[in-house]
Parts: sequence; structure tokens; C-alpha cells
Amino acid sequence: MAHDVMTRASTSTSASAQAKARAGARPPRRRRGAGDWTAWAFLAPVVVYLVAFYAYPLYRNLDLSLRHYTVRSFVQGDAPFSGLDNYRTVFADPTFGPALLHTLVFTFVSIAFQFSIGLALAVFFAQNFRLSATLRALFLVPWLLPLIVSASTWTWMLNSDSGIVNAALEFIHVDPVNWLTSPDWALTSVIIANIWIGIPFNLVVLYSGLQAIPAEVYEAAAIDGATGWQRFRRITFPLLRPVSAITLLLGLVYTLKVFDIIWIMTKGGPADASTTLATWSYRLSFGNLLPEFGPGAAVGNLLIIMALFFGLLYIRFQRRQA
Repeated sequence: MAHDVMTRASTSTSASAQAKARAGARPPRRRRGAGDWTAWAFLAPVVVYLVAFYAYPLYRNLDLSLRHYTVRSFVQGDAPFSGLDNYRTVFADPTFGPALLHTLVFTFVSIAFQFSIGLALAVFFAQNFRLSATLRALFLVPWLLPLIVSASTWTWMLNSDSGIVNAALEFIHVDPVNWLTSPDWALTSVIIANIWIGIPFNLVVLYSGLQAIPAEVYEAAAIDGATGWQRFRRITFPLLRPVSAITLLLGLVYTLKVFDIIWIMTKGGPADASTTLATWSYRLSFGNLLPEFGPGAAVGNLLIIMALFFGLLYIRFQRRQA
């Protein structure tokens, strides 16, 4: 009997010791220290900025597109909920189809020429010849100028009566063109101006990407007898693909929302010949005596959805490359 009692006591003691050992093995709960509060303090301005200038405007724009706002209700905040009526109004409007087509043409033609010319210039300046840095700096001028200055300059250059472009055409005995007042040329005119403004961005980003490609790769290809075109096609372009992808994405998102260049040069005219979704959204919201805030916000949300769609395509492309 005594032996059984001692056995049970020793078993109980060992179990208690094992439990204490397991409890001691658990990591102690980490208390929030001064370092954590410091990290949150540094993070707080970023969070406030994102909420104030991104999250809240997106929410307000979505709310505008789902309510029937007038000037009075916009001020007093008592607009009735209308669901998707504003979107139905936008889709049924005869301006929607041409505006969407103009937006796509304006965006993809601009990006194609901006990227192609920017890549060609980046490869050209990568040769590091004399005055290369000076010429690169001069090519940055269109990018550094305020858009209102650039658009006003192109408006003067393409003026039908006193523009320098028509003066040059007359010098070579070509009939002058009504660049900004003809429905056939208005969209082309704003595309030309936008291409000129966007080339420096592509040049800078792609030139930086070229600097990251090792020179030894080109030297080895030259020893193997590769021509300049073969080196570009098999070395430069494949190794530049990640930089090219982000350049195209940023250019696409920026070009989708271009407003000031078109508005200053043509105001979307004549006869809506250069109207895009961005200019149409502004005109609906602020360009009339009776503003249509709901449909204007709906058009703006369509632009956001388009940009989000291409952003998701970029993420999927990056995952495939990984």
C-alpha cells in the first residue's frame, strides 16, 4: 500500500514538473514597446494621406455615381439613391460610343509612339557619345514644362492661320491643314501633342533600364559576330522586358486620364471629334449650367475600372515571368 502511494506521488510530481517545463518553454507574450509605437507613428502620416486623398475621394465618387445629385442636393447632401441609373444614362448617351473609341485610340496610339520613340532614343543615348548628357537633358524639357504651357504652345503651333506647322507646309507647297478646327484632324492633333510630352518619360525610364544590362553580354555577342539588330532583338529587348512592362503600364494609366491637353487645345471638339471619357466626365460635371454630377462621376468610375483592369493584367504578366 505504501509503495502504491509513493508511486502515485512520484507520478504526480513528475507530471507537475513536465507541465511547468512546458509552460516555461512557451515564449513570453511580447509587450508593445517604444519601438512599436515609433513604427506606428511613422506609418500614421502615410495612412492618413492614403485615406484622405485616395480612399475618401474614391468613396465620394462612387457615392456620387449612385445618387441623383443636383446643385442643391450636392450642397445640402440629401440626394436620393438612384442605384445604377446614372450608369444606364451614360451607356445610353450617344456620346458614350465615340468617347470610348477616342479614348482607346488616343491611349494606344500615344503609348505606341511614345514607347517606340523613347526606346529608340534610349538605345541611341546608351552609346555615351560626346554631348550625350546635354542632349538627354534637352529632351527632358517637354516633361518638365507645365502641361498648360505645353498645350498652349501646341495650340499656337497648330493654329490654322498663323501656326508654324502650316507655315512649314506652305513652304513646301502643301495645302494648310485645319488641325484644331477640323473633325478629321482634331484627335490627331492632340495625339501628336501628347506623344511629344510623353517621350521624355519613356526615354528616362528605358535608359535607366539599359544601364542595368551588363556590358560584358554585348561584348560576348559582338565576339560571336552578332549584328546590331541581333544584339537588340536577343539581348536588349528581352532583358529590358520588366522595365518595358512597368513603363507601358504607367504610360497607359496616365494617358487614360489625360484631360488638360485635350481641353486646352480643342475642348473635346469640334463636334465631339476629340472628346474622350476624361473630357466628357469634366463636361458633364462642370461644363454645363446644370451640372450632372452623377453621370460625370459614373464616367470617371469607368476610367478607374479600365485602369484597374490593365493593372491586374500587369500583375498577371509579372507572375508568369516569375
